[in-house]
Amino acid sequence: MEHTEPGNRWLAVVNPNAGVKKCEKDWSKIKRLLEKHEIDFESVFTENRGHAISLTKGYIKKGYRKIISVGGDGTLNEVVNGVFWQKCVDPTDITIANISVGTGNDWGRTYGMPMDYEKIILLIKKEDTFIQDAGMVSFANGPGINSRYFINMGGMGFDGLVAQKTNADKDLGKGNVLVYFKNIFLSLFAFQSVLTRIRIDDVEMNHHVFSLGVAIGQFNGGGMKQAPDAITNDGLFDVTIIKDMSKWSVIANVSRLYNGTIGKHKKVEMHQGRHITIEPQTPILMEADGESLGQSPFTFTIIPKSLKVVINKEKLFKNPKS
Repeated sequence: MEHTEPGNRWLAVVNPNAGVKKCEKDWSKIKRLLEKHEIDFESVFTENRGHAISLTKGYIKKGYRKIISVGGDGTLNEVVNGVFWQKCVDPTDITIANISVGTGNDWGRTYGMPMDYEKIILLIKKEDTFIQDAGMVSFANGPGINSRYFINMGGMGFDGLVAQKTNADKDLGKGNVLVYFKNIFLSLFAFQSVLTRIRIDDVEMNHHVFSLGVAIGQFNGGGMKQAPDAITNDGLFDVTIIKDMSKWSVIANVSRLYNGTIGKHKKVEMHQGRHITIEPQTPILMEADGESLGQSPFTFTIIPKSLKVVINKEKLFKNPKS
């Protein structure tokens, strides 16, 4: 295939470690399908955590404007951060596509994205795009404050502890549904609810918090529908606060997380807002898009309609803002 200019070619940022090295095994199949459907692309491979950020920034500087993330939700999160941290063009001048090879695929679930590689590649070829919101979270990490962009959900408290344990297992080459549920079980008995001051725009509240989600998309944790009413381009975070619940009550209500009825539980509050601050009395951990980040306090800011993504228009969730 004759190569076009970088601006018209796709850059495939491939994380071979995604899905506990599933991506390494499947890349040859994905590559053949991209070639079969005559998608002009160049591929680069990540070597360590955070590498996709610098690769994305560097290739945008070289003129690339279309990027495929090949990996898990964490790889996609790094590509998104590369798009936001680069200074060459407006982020909405970049088109992002995602071939999910990881274990979660939570970002894609909101849009009804298929997991089948060929179906995803056909969507990339169609290049139907949608401009969604992004979020930025600032957090403490050691002596300084860091920040990170995200496009799906940030989870704190219990969620942050589960993500930390799960990502540590992935770094050791262990990662599957059983490992994830083992970490949920261990975290359930290790985590204690924390008295937390939460400010959502101009409203302040104090709760003993077990788990807290700040969402753009609807799903996290590999299919849990923690923010069932979230709309990805309404300029608002959906905030789900799970207050102090007994361990057995958490276990008894897990099904609510999967069927989207968690907000009907008496110990759960759901809010919306553009600017969120979270200040627990004792430090808690957080994850964003499945990536373990830092410790509290946290400050979330919505960035409305700031990211152009390839989606499945036929399965577009029911009530986006036009």
